Amino acid sequence: MPQRYSAFTNDVLGSLDATAVSALIHKGDISLDEAIDAAIERTQKAQPVLNAMVVADFERVKTRSKAKRDSILNTPAFLKDNINLTGLPTRFGSGATSPKPSSITDDLVKQLHAAGLNFIGKSSTPAFGFGCSTEYDDGRPPTRNPWNLTLTPGGSSGGSAALVASGVVPIAHANDGGGSIRIPAALCGLIGLKPSRGRLVQQRKAKSMPIDIVSDGVLTRTVRDTANFFYDAERFYKPSKLKPIGLVEGPNKKRLKIGFVFDSLLTKACPETRQAVEKTAKVLSDLGHHVEETAFMAEERFANNFTLYWSFLAFTVELFGQNIFAQDFDRKKLDGLTKGLSRNFSKNMLAGVGSIFYLKKAIKSELAREWNYDVVISPVLAKVTPELGYLNPGVPFDELLRRLQDYVGYTPLANAVGNTAISLPMHQSERGDPIGIQISAPVGDERLLLELAFELESACTWKKLG
Repeated sequence: MPQRYSAFTNDVLGSLDATAVSALIHKGDISLDEAIDAAIERTQKAQPVLNAMVVADFERVKTRSKAKRDSILNTPAFLKDNINLTGLPTRFGSGATSPKPSSITDDLVKQLHAAGLNFIGKSSTPAFGFGCSTEYDDGRPPTRNPWNLTLTPGGSSGGSAALVASGVVPIAHANDGGGSIRIPAALCGLIGLKPSRGRLVQQRKAKSMPIDIVSDGVLTRTVRDTANFFYDAERFYKPSKLKPIGLVEGPNKKRLKIGFVFDSLLTKACPETRQAVEKTAKVLSDLGHHVEETAFMAEERFANNFTLYWSFLAFTVELFGQNIFAQDFDRKKLDGLTKGLSRNFSKNMLAGVGSIFYLKKAIKSELAREWNYDVVISPVLAKVTPELGYLNPGVPFDELLRRLQDYVGYTPLANAVGNTAISLPMHQSERGDPIGIQISAPVGDERLLLELAFELESACTWKKLG
Protein backbone atom coordinates (compact mmCIF):
# COMPACT_ATOMS: atom_id res chain seq x y z
CA MET A 1 0.00 0.00 0.00
CA PRO A 2 1.30 3.49 -0.82
CA GLN A 3 2.22 5.75 2.09
CA ARG A 4 -0.38 8.49 2.30
CA TYR A 5 -0.74 11.61 4.41
CA SER A 6 -3.98 12.99 5.78
CA ALA A 7 -4.30 16.15 7.86
CA PHE A 8 -7.99 15.56 8.59
CA THR A 9 -8.65 15.43 12.31
CA ASN A 10 -11.36 16.07 14.89
CA ASP A 11 -11.03 19.86 15.07
CA VAL A 12 -13.41 22.62 13.94
CA LEU A 13 -12.52 21.98 10.29
CA GLY A 14 -13.14 18.23 10.50
CA SER A 15 -13.56 16.93 6.95
CA LEU A 16 -15.78 19.86 5.97
CA ASP A 17 -15.53 21.74 2.69
CA ALA A 18 -15.17 25.52 2.61
CA THR A 19 -18.92 26.07 2.20
CA ALA A 20 -19.71 24.04 5.31
CA VAL A 21 -16.99 25.76 7.36
CA SER A 22 -18.36 29.13 6.29
CA ALA A 23 -21.90 28.11 7.23
CA LEU A 24 -20.73 27.30 10.77
CA ILE A 25 -19.04 30.71 10.97
CA HIS A 26 -22.17 32.49 9.75
CA LYS A 27 -24.31 30.63 12.32
CA GLY A 28 -21.86 31.54 15.09
CA ASP A 29 -21.05 27.90 15.90
CA ILE A 30 -17.36 28.62 15.32
CA SER A 31 -15.36 31.76 14.62
CA LEU A 32 -13.16 32.51 11.62
CA ASP A 33 -10.20 32.73 14.02
CA GLU A 34 -10.90 29.20 15.25
CA ALA A 35 -10.98 27.92 11.67
CA ILE A 36 -7.70 29.70 10.93
CA ASP A 37 -6.08 28.31 14.10
CA ALA A 38 -7.09 24.78 13.10
CA ALA A 39 -5.64 25.26 9.60
CA ILE A 40 -2.40 26.64 11.06
CA GLU A 41 -2.05 23.62 13.36
CA ARG A 42 -2.67 21.27 10.43
CA THR A 43 -0.11 23.16 8.34
CA GLN A 44 2.57 22.85 11.01
CA LYS A 45 2.08 19.09 11.17
CA ALA A 46 1.86 18.62 7.40
CA GLN A 47 4.76 20.80 6.31
CA PRO A 48 7.59 18.42 7.28
CA VAL A 49 5.86 15.68 5.26
CA LEU A 50 4.41 17.48 2.22
CA ASN A 51 6.69 20.53 1.90
CA ALA A 52 3.79 22.40 0.30
CA MET A 53 4.19 25.81 1.99
CA VAL A 54 7.00 28.23 1.13
CA VAL A 55 6.25 31.01 3.60
CA ALA A 56 3.85 31.32 6.54
CA ASP A 57 1.74 34.33 7.39
CA PHE A 58 0.26 32.98 10.61
CA GLU A 59 0.49 36.16 12.66
CA ARG A 60 -0.76 38.71 10.14
CA VAL A 61 -3.70 36.67 8.88
CA LYS A 62 -5.59 37.32 12.13
CA THR A 63 -5.26 41.10 11.76
CA ARG A 64 -6.45 41.00 8.13
CA SER A 65 -9.27 38.53 8.48
CA LYS A 66 -12.86 39.34 9.21
CA ALA A 67 -15.86 37.20 8.39
CA LYS A 68 -17.87 38.74 5.55
CA ARG A 69 -21.61 38.35 5.98
CA ASP A 70 -22.24 38.99 2.28
CA SER A 71 -19.82 36.25 1.17
CA ILE A 72 -20.71 32.55 0.94
CA LEU A 73 -17.12 31.58 1.67
CA ASN A 74 -15.17 32.57 4.78
CA THR A 75 -12.28 30.17 5.06
CA PRO A 76 -8.55 29.75 5.64
CA ALA A 77 -6.67 29.28 2.38
CA PHE A 78 -3.26 29.50 0.69
CA LEU A 79 -2.00 31.88 -1.99
CA LYS A 80 0.24 30.46 -4.71
CA ASP A 81 3.76 31.89 -4.62
CA ASN A 82 3.56 33.80 -7.90
CA ILE A 83 1.21 36.54 -6.68
CA ASN A 84 2.25 39.57 -4.61
CA LEU A 85 0.99 40.08 -1.07
CA THR A 86 2.53 43.00 0.83
CA GLY A 87 5.02 41.86 3.45
CA LEU A 88 5.70 38.42 1.95
CA PRO A 89 8.35 37.54 -0.64
CA THR A 90 7.20 36.39 -4.08
CA ARG A 91 9.78 33.87 -5.27
CA PHE A 92 7.93 32.28 -8.25
CA GLY A 93 9.39 28.97 -7.11
CA SER A 94 12.89 30.03 -8.12
CA GLY A 95 16.14 30.67 -6.28
CA ALA A 96 16.91 33.34 -8.89
CA THR A 97 14.30 35.75 -7.52
CA SER A 98 14.50 38.17 -4.62
CA PRO A 99 13.86 36.94 -1.06
CA LYS A 100 12.81 40.46 -0.05
CA PRO A 101 9.18 40.99 1.02
CA SER A 102 6.92 42.53 -1.60
CA SER A 103 5.85 46.14 -1.12
CA ILE A 104 2.66 45.70 -3.15
CA THR A 105 -0.50 43.60 -3.10
CA ASP A 106 -1.79 42.55 -6.51
CA ASP A 107 -5.36 43.48 -7.44
CA LEU A 108 -6.12 39.79 -7.84
CA VAL A 109 -5.49 39.27 -4.11
CA LYS A 110 -8.13 41.89 -3.35
CA GLN A 111 -10.62 39.88 -5.41
CA LEU A 112 -9.61 36.66 -3.66
CA HIS A 113 -10.04 38.33 -0.28
CA ALA A 114 -13.44 39.62 -1.37
CA ALA A 115 -14.37 36.03 -2.27
CA GLY A 116 -13.74 35.00 1.33
CA LEU A 117 -10.22 33.53 1.14
CA ASN A 118 -8.01 34.29 4.16
CA PHE A 119 -4.40 33.43 3.36
CA ILE A 120 -2.34 31.80 6.09
CA GLY A 121 0.69 31.43 3.81
CA LYS A 122 1.98 30.86 0.30
CA SER A 123 2.00 27.52 -1.46
CA SER A 124 4.84 25.98 -3.44
CA THR A 125 5.25 26.07 -7.21
CA PRO A 126 8.00 24.96 -9.61
CA ALA A 127 10.18 27.73 -11.04
CA PHE A 128 8.02 30.32 -12.87
CA GLY A 129 5.28 27.72 -13.29
CA PHE A 130 7.10 26.18 -16.27
CA GLY A 131 7.13 22.62 -14.94
CA CYS A 132 4.27 20.27 -14.21
CA SER A 133 5.90 18.72 -11.14
CA THR A 134 6.55 20.83 -8.04
CA GLU A 135 10.17 19.92 -7.50
CA TYR A 136 13.58 21.54 -7.86
CA ASP A 137 17.16 20.90 -8.97
CA ASP A 138 18.91 23.07 -6.36
CA GLY A 139 18.67 20.83 -3.32
CA ARG A 140 15.27 21.97 -2.05
CA PRO A 141 12.95 19.09 -1.17
CA PRO A 142 10.02 18.43 -3.51
CA THR A 143 6.35 18.87 -2.71
CA ARG A 144 4.78 15.46 -2.22
CA ASN A 145 1.43 14.05 -3.26
CA PRO A 146 -0.63 13.19 -0.15
CA TRP A 147 -2.19 10.20 -1.97
CA ASN A 148 1.27 8.65 -2.35
CA LEU A 149 4.29 10.42 -0.91
CA THR A 150 6.62 9.00 -3.57
CA LEU A 151 4.64 10.68 -6.36
CA THR A 152 4.39 14.22 -7.71
CA PRO A 153 1.33 16.34 -6.87
CA GLY A 154 1.67 17.92 -10.31
CA GLY A 155 2.29 21.54 -11.10
CA SER A 156 2.51 24.26 -11.25
CA SER A 157 -0.09 24.65 -8.48
CA GLY A 158 1.26 21.55 -6.77
CA GLY A 159 1.57 23.06 -3.29
CA SER A 160 -2.02 24.26 -3.28
CA ALA A 161 -3.23 20.86 -4.49
CA ALA A 162 -1.30 18.97 -1.79
CA LEU A 163 -2.64 21.27 0.94
CA VAL A 164 -6.27 20.94 -0.17
CA ALA A 165 -6.21 17.20 -0.92
CA SER A 166 -4.58 16.37 2.40
CA GLY A 167 -7.11 18.47 4.32
CA VAL A 168 -4.83 21.24 5.57
CA VAL A 169 -7.24 23.80 4.08
CA PRO A 170 -10.49 23.27 2.17
CA ILE A 171 -9.60 25.63 -0.69
CA ALA A 172 -6.50 27.27 -2.15
CA HIS A 173 -5.61 29.73 -4.90
CA ALA A 174 -4.15 28.31 -8.11
CA ASN A 175 -3.44 29.49 -11.63
CA ASP A 176 -3.08 27.86 -15.01
CA GLY A 177 -0.85 28.76 -17.96
CA GLY A 178 -0.79 25.36 -19.65
CA GLY A 179 -2.69 23.11 -17.28
CA SER A 180 -1.44 24.25 -13.87
CA ILE A 181 -4.86 24.13 -12.18
CA ARG A 182 -6.13 21.03 -13.98
CA ILE A 183 -2.96 18.92 -13.75
CA PRO A 184 -2.55 19.01 -9.94
CA ALA A 185 -6.31 18.64 -9.56
CA ALA A 186 -6.14 15.47 -11.66
CA LEU A 187 -3.22 14.02 -9.69
CA CYS A 188 -4.60 14.91 -6.25
CA GLY A 189 -8.27 14.01 -6.69
CA LEU A 190 -9.61 17.58 -6.70
CA ILE A 191 -11.90 19.86 -8.67
CA GLY A 192 -9.91 22.33 -10.77
CA LEU A 193 -11.70 24.81 -13.01
CA LYS A 194 -9.63 26.88 -15.43
CA PRO A 195 -11.88 29.83 -16.21
CA SER A 196 -12.13 31.67 -19.49
CA ARG A 197 -9.50 34.29 -20.26
CA GLY A 198 -10.40 37.48 -18.38
CA ARG A 199 -12.85 35.89 -15.95
CA LEU A 200 -10.89 37.08 -12.87
CA VAL A 201 -8.85 40.23 -12.41
CA GLN A 202 -5.80 40.01 -14.68
CA GLN A 203 -2.39 39.43 -13.14
CA ARG A 204 -0.10 42.46 -13.30
CA LYS A 205 2.69 40.71 -15.22
CA ALA A 206 0.25 38.99 -17.60
CA LYS A 207 -0.61 42.35 -19.14
CA SER A 208 2.81 42.46 -20.83
CA MET A 209 2.57 38.96 -22.37
CA PRO A 210 2.00 38.84 -26.17
CA ILE A 211 -0.67 36.21 -25.45
CA ASP A 212 -2.06 36.05 -21.93
CA ILE A 213 -2.34 32.31 -21.39
CA VAL A 214 -2.71 32.46 -17.58
CA SER A 215 -6.05 32.12 -15.77
CA ASP A 216 -6.48 32.26 -11.99
CA GLY A 217 -8.85 30.17 -9.94
CA VAL A 218 -8.94 27.72 -7.03
CA LEU A 219 -8.55 24.07 -6.14
CA THR A 220 -11.29 22.47 -4.04
CA ARG A 221 -12.63 19.12 -2.83
CA THR A 222 -16.28 19.81 -3.79
CA VAL A 223 -18.01 21.29 -6.81
CA ARG A 224 -20.05 23.65 -4.65
CA ASP A 225 -16.88 25.23 -3.23
CA THR A 226 -15.69 26.00 -6.76
CA ALA A 227 -19.11 27.31 -7.77
CA ASN A 228 -19.43 29.48 -4.65
CA PHE A 229 -15.93 30.89 -5.10
CA PHE A 230 -16.70 32.07 -8.62
CA TYR A 231 -20.02 33.52 -7.49
CA ASP A 232 -18.32 35.57 -4.76
CA ALA A 233 -15.45 36.56 -7.08
CA GLU A 234 -17.91 37.69 -9.76
CA ARG A 235 -19.60 40.07 -7.35
CA PHE A 236 -16.23 41.83 -6.90
CA TYR A 237 -15.41 41.97 -10.62
CA LYS A 238 -17.78 41.09 -13.46
CA PRO A 239 -16.06 41.04 -16.89
CA SER A 240 -18.19 42.79 -19.49
CA LYS A 241 -17.15 40.52 -22.38
CA LEU A 242 -18.11 37.22 -20.73
CA LYS A 243 -21.46 35.71 -19.85
CA PRO A 244 -22.02 35.94 -16.09
CA ILE A 245 -21.74 32.68 -14.16
CA GLY A 246 -24.10 33.57 -11.34
CA LEU A 247 -24.81 31.25 -8.42
CA VAL A 248 -24.71 27.62 -9.55
CA GLU A 249 -26.29 25.27 -7.02
CA GLY A 250 -26.87 22.05 -8.93
CA PRO A 251 -27.28 20.29 -12.28
CA ASN A 252 -29.22 21.53 -15.29
CA LYS A 253 -31.94 19.29 -16.72
CA LYS A 254 -30.83 20.03 -20.29
CA ARG A 255 -29.23 17.03 -22.00
CA LEU A 256 -26.02 17.82 -23.84
CA LYS A 257 -24.24 16.75 -27.00
CA ILE A 258 -20.84 15.58 -25.78
CA GLY A 259 -17.73 14.55 -27.68
CA PHE A 260 -14.89 12.56 -26.17
CA VAL A 261 -11.28 12.03 -27.23
CA PHE A 262 -8.57 9.61 -26.11
CA ASP A 263 -5.43 10.99 -27.75
CA SER A 264 -4.03 14.48 -28.31
CA LEU A 265 -1.55 15.70 -30.91
CA LEU A 266 1.63 14.33 -29.30
CA THR A 267 0.27 11.95 -26.70
CA LYS A 268 -1.69 8.73 -26.53
CA ALA A 269 -3.66 7.82 -23.43
CA CYS A 270 -2.31 4.88 -21.44
CA PRO A 271 -4.76 2.00 -20.82
CA GLU A 272 -5.80 3.22 -17.36
CA THR A 273 -6.36 6.78 -18.58
CA ARG A 274 -8.30 5.50 -21.57
CA GLN A 275 -10.46 3.49 -19.17
CA ALA A 276 -11.16 6.69 -17.21
CA VAL A 277 -12.44 8.40 -20.37
CA GLU A 278 -14.58 5.38 -21.26
CA LYS A 279 -16.04 5.29 -17.74
CA THR A 280 -16.90 8.99 -17.87
CA ALA A 281 -18.49 8.66 -21.30
CA LYS A 282 -20.65 5.77 -20.06
CA VAL A 283 -21.78 7.67 -16.95
CA LEU A 284 -22.77 10.65 -19.09
CA SER A 285 -24.58 8.41 -21.58
CA ASP A 286 -26.44 6.67 -18.76
CA LEU A 287 -27.51 10.11 -17.52
CA GLY A 288 -29.17 10.72 -20.87
CA HIS A 289 -26.57 12.85 -22.66
CA HIS A 290 -25.66 12.14 -26.28
CA VAL A 291 -22.03 11.01 -26.25
CA GLU A 292 -19.79 10.15 -29.21
CA GLU A 293 -16.10 9.88 -29.99
CA THR A 294 -14.47 12.76 -31.85
CA ALA A 295 -11.02 14.07 -32.79
CA PHE A 296 -8.78 16.40 -30.76
CA MET A 297 -9.68 19.98 -31.67
CA ALA A 298 -6.37 21.41 -32.87
CA GLU A 299 -4.08 21.48 -35.89
CA GLU A 300 -0.94 19.35 -35.81
CA ARG A 301 1.15 22.55 -35.78
CA PHE A 302 -0.38 23.72 -32.52
CA ALA A 303 1.75 21.59 -30.17
CA ASN A 304 5.09 22.74 -31.59
CA ASN A 305 4.01 26.38 -31.67
CA PHE A 306 2.80 26.27 -28.07
CA THR A 307 6.15 24.74 -27.02
CA LEU A 308 7.97 27.58 -28.76
CA TYR A 309 5.79 30.18 -27.02
CA TRP A 310 6.45 28.44 -23.68
CA SER A 311 10.17 28.63 -24.57
CA PHE A 312 9.80 32.33 -25.43
CA LEU A 313 8.44 33.03 -21.94
CA ALA A 314 11.46 31.30 -20.38
CA PHE A 315 13.76 33.29 -22.70
CA THR A 316 12.25 36.56 -21.49
CA VAL A 317 12.69 35.48 -17.86
CA GLU A 318 16.38 34.72 -18.40
CA LEU A 319 17.12 37.80 -20.50
CA PHE A 320 14.96 40.40 -18.75
CA GLY A 321 14.63 38.95 -15.24
CA GLN A 322 15.97 42.08 -13.55
CA ASN A 323 13.34 44.21 -15.29
CA ILE A 324 10.50 41.74 -14.78
CA PHE A 325 11.19 40.88 -11.14
CA ALA A 326 13.86 42.91 -9.29
CA GLN A 327 17.40 44.18 -9.67
CA ASP A 328 18.79 41.39 -7.50
CA PHE A 329 17.45 38.73 -9.91
CA ASP A 330 20.27 36.16 -10.34
CA ARG A 331 20.06 34.29 -13.66
CA LYS A 332 22.89 31.98 -12.53
CA LYS A 333 20.39 30.37 -10.16
CA LEU A 334 17.82 29.52 -12.84
CA ASP A 335 16.75 25.89 -12.93
CA GLY A 336 17.52 23.47 -15.73
CA LEU A 337 14.07 23.57 -17.30
CA THR A 338 13.99 27.37 -17.55
CA LYS A 339 17.49 27.43 -19.04
CA GLY A 340 16.67 24.62 -21.45
CA LEU A 341 13.48 26.28 -22.67
CA SER A 342 15.34 29.57 -23.09
CA ARG A 343 18.02 27.84 -25.19
CA ASN A 344 15.32 26.16 -27.23
CA PHE A 345 13.89 29.56 -28.15
CA SER A 346 17.34 30.98 -28.93
CA LYS A 347 18.07 28.12 -31.34
CA ASN A 348 14.67 28.52 -33.03
CA MET A 349 14.19 32.27 -32.71
CA LEU A 350 12.68 32.92 -36.11
CA ALA A 351 10.20 30.07 -35.73
CA GLY A 352 9.65 31.16 -32.13
CA VAL A 353 8.61 34.65 -33.16
CA GLY A 354 6.42 33.08 -35.81
CA SER A 355 4.74 30.95 -33.14
CA ILE A 356 3.34 34.09 -31.51
CA PHE A 357 1.74 35.17 -34.78
CA TYR A 358 0.51 31.62 -35.44
CA LEU A 359 -1.11 31.36 -32.01
CA LYS A 360 -2.77 34.76 -32.31
CA LYS A 361 -4.19 33.76 -35.68
CA ALA A 362 -5.27 30.37 -34.33
CA ILE A 363 -7.00 32.05 -31.38
CA LYS A 364 -9.07 34.24 -33.69
CA SER A 365 -9.93 31.23 -35.82
CA GLU A 366 -10.94 29.11 -32.82
CA LEU A 367 -13.01 31.89 -31.28
CA ALA A 368 -14.88 32.33 -34.56
CA ARG A 369 -15.47 28.59 -35.00
CA GLU A 370 -18.68 27.04 -33.78
CA TRP A 371 -18.24 24.05 -31.50
CA ASN A 372 -19.74 20.80 -32.73
CA TYR A 373 -20.46 19.80 -29.13
CA ASP A 374 -21.69 21.47 -25.97
CA VAL A 375 -18.64 20.07 -24.16
CA VAL A 376 -15.73 17.76 -24.96
CA ILE A 377 -14.25 15.27 -22.49
CA SER A 378 -10.66 14.06 -22.59
CA PRO A 379 -7.86 12.98 -20.30
CA VAL A 380 -6.09 15.70 -18.35
CA LEU A 381 -2.83 13.79 -18.72
CA ALA A 382 -1.79 10.89 -20.90
CA LYS A 383 -0.44 8.69 -18.10
CA VAL A 384 -0.99 7.91 -14.44
CA THR A 385 0.90 9.90 -11.80
CA PRO A 386 4.71 9.70 -12.20
CA GLU A 387 7.18 9.32 -9.36
CA LEU A 388 9.07 12.32 -8.07
CA GLY A 389 12.24 12.77 -10.12
CA TYR A 390 10.76 11.73 -13.45
CA LEU A 391 9.90 15.35 -14.35
CA ASN A 392 12.56 17.01 -12.21
CA PRO A 393 14.03 20.16 -13.84
CA GLY A 394 17.49 18.61 -13.39
CA VAL A 395 16.75 15.89 -15.96
CA PRO A 396 18.74 16.65 -19.17
CA PHE A 397 16.60 19.08 -21.12
CA ASP A 398 16.05 17.11 -24.34
CA GLU A 399 14.91 14.09 -22.35
CA LEU A 400 12.78 16.21 -19.99
CA LEU A 401 11.07 17.95 -22.91
CA ARG A 402 10.32 14.58 -24.51
CA ARG A 403 8.82 13.34 -21.24
CA LEU A 404 6.72 16.48 -20.82
CA GLN A 405 5.40 16.37 -24.39
CA ASP A 406 4.55 12.70 -23.97
CA TYR A 407 2.69 13.47 -20.72
CA VAL A 408 0.99 16.85 -21.19
CA GLY A 409 -0.92 17.30 -24.41
CA TYR A 410 -4.56 17.92 -23.58
CA THR A 411 -4.53 21.05 -21.41
CA PRO A 412 -2.59 23.82 -23.28
CA LEU A 413 -5.19 24.34 -26.02
CA ALA A 414 -7.62 25.98 -23.59
CA ASN A 415 -4.89 28.37 -22.44
CA ALA A 416 -4.10 29.46 -25.97
CA VAL A 417 -7.72 29.82 -27.09
CA GLY A 418 -8.93 31.20 -23.77
CA ASN A 419 -11.88 28.85 -23.31
CA THR A 420 -12.80 27.17 -20.04
CA ALA A 421 -12.09 23.62 -18.87
CA ILE A 422 -12.43 21.67 -15.63
CA SER A 423 -10.71 18.61 -14.16
CA LEU A 424 -12.89 16.20 -12.18
CA PRO A 425 -11.67 13.18 -10.12
CA MET A 426 -13.57 10.58 -12.13
CA HIS A 427 -11.34 7.53 -11.74
CA GLN A 428 -8.51 5.84 -9.85
CA SER A 429 -5.58 3.80 -11.11
CA GLU A 430 -4.96 0.20 -10.06
CA ARG A 431 -2.40 1.61 -7.62
CA GLY A 432 -5.09 3.84 -6.06
CA ASP A 433 -3.96 7.18 -7.48
CA PRO A 434 -6.56 9.71 -8.70
CA ILE A 435 -7.09 10.09 -12.45
CA GLY A 436 -8.74 13.33 -13.53
CA ILE A 437 -10.90 13.84 -16.58
CA GLN A 438 -11.01 17.17 -18.40
CA ILE A 439 -14.28 18.65 -19.64
CA SER A 440 -13.87 21.61 -21.99
CA ALA A 441 -16.48 24.15 -23.03
CA PRO A 442 -16.53 27.31 -25.18
CA VAL A 443 -15.44 30.69 -23.86
CA GLY A 444 -17.75 31.95 -21.14
CA ASP A 445 -19.49 28.63 -20.45
CA GLU A 446 -18.25 28.08 -16.88
CA ARG A 447 -21.84 27.77 -15.69
CA LEU A 448 -22.43 24.85 -18.06
CA LEU A 449 -19.31 23.09 -16.77
CA LEU A 450 -20.27 23.61 -13.13
CA GLU A 451 -23.80 22.30 -13.72
CA LEU A 452 -22.39 19.19 -15.40
CA ALA A 453 -19.82 18.79 -12.63
CA PHE A 454 -22.62 18.87 -10.04
CA GLU A 455 -24.42 16.14 -11.98
CA LEU A 456 -21.32 13.92 -12.15
CA GLU A 457 -20.50 14.51 -8.48
CA SER A 458 -23.99 13.33 -7.57
CA ALA A 459 -23.86 10.32 -9.88
CA CYS A 460 -20.39 9.10 -8.89
CA THR A 461 -18.49 8.29 -5.72
CA TRP A 462 -15.34 10.41 -5.77
CA LYS A 463 -12.81 9.04 -3.32
CA LYS A 464 -11.14 11.48 -0.91
CA LEU A 465 -8.41 11.18 1.68
CA GLY A 466 -10.65 12.52 4.46
